[in-house]
Amino acid sequence: MGRSSDQSNTRSTGTAPCRIAVDDRTIAGHAQDIRLRLYRPLIGLTVPALLYLHGGGFTSGSLEEAETAAAAIAESVPALVVSVGYSLAPAHCFPTATHDAHQAALWTLAEARDLNITKGGLGVAGHDAGGHVAASLTFLARDQGEVDIRAQALLGPMLDPSLTRAGDAQAMQCDVPAAAYARCYRAYLPDAAQRVHPYAAPLDSRRLAGLPPTLIVTAQKDVLRIEAEQYAANLIGAGVPTEVTRFPAISHAALPGHRPALLAVADFFRRRLSPADGRGVPV
Repeated sequence: MGRSSDQSNTRSTGTAPCRIAVDDRTIAGHAQDIRLRLYRPLIGLTVPALLYLHGGGFTSGSLEEAETAAAAIAESVPALVVSVGYSLAPAHCFPTATHDAHQAALWTLAEARDLNITKGGLGVAGHDAGGHVAASLTFLARDQGEVDIRAQALLGPMLDPSLTRAGDAQAMQCDVPAAAYARCYRAYLPDAAQRVHPYAAPLDSRRLAGLPPTLIVTAQKDVLRIEAEQYAANLIGAGVPTEVTRFPAISHAALPGHRPALLAVADFFRRRLSPADGRGVPV
């Protein structure tokens, strides 16, 4: 357990304002215990659930840094958002983060009754390295069949360890150069052979059929924009329902705090995860 608090929502989201309860849990991860932070809408109805995976290039980031995005999505869908404090590199390399996310998904489904979440699958969202972990989780979930991921939203995701499709940081006025991402990949994927694994290099995967409906959110000033939008094209080519939204004049780091981007993510999950009649079930 851990902290517990209520927060008020004053955003105009197209749904009635709601308060959320925030509390921490600790569960067994792939290599060590991991922390989860739950954002639960207090609306007296069952709600869909999704995981949120923070950024930080596999080597940093925290539940605290994910607070703005996770809370905004929880309030705006509304949905139970489980923010996952996955294990970080270089102490914990690939595929630990993906398996931590999988453990969090299994835990969420096992606690569905107590958490008052609707039946059916989960959503998953992530920014930066969290986008990579989210994408990797959809591969793992599809292949193992234990978790039904119904939708994924990737914000400025890291998808290509080769970085061969990265943009020119100076020309694009980017806040993070490709060299910084290369250092992150070396920490998470220290063995060069790992960098061609389909779970580690989603952009180069040739087996995309069966992945969940996807929203790709990009920033104009981001060297990862080109590869993220190429991944969207690959998904479309594989028959995966895919949407792409690019936000002009903002940077990679700004995405998880950018209100229009978070509202786009919430709208996507509202359409993809809500019950058919658009209402929850009284609890």
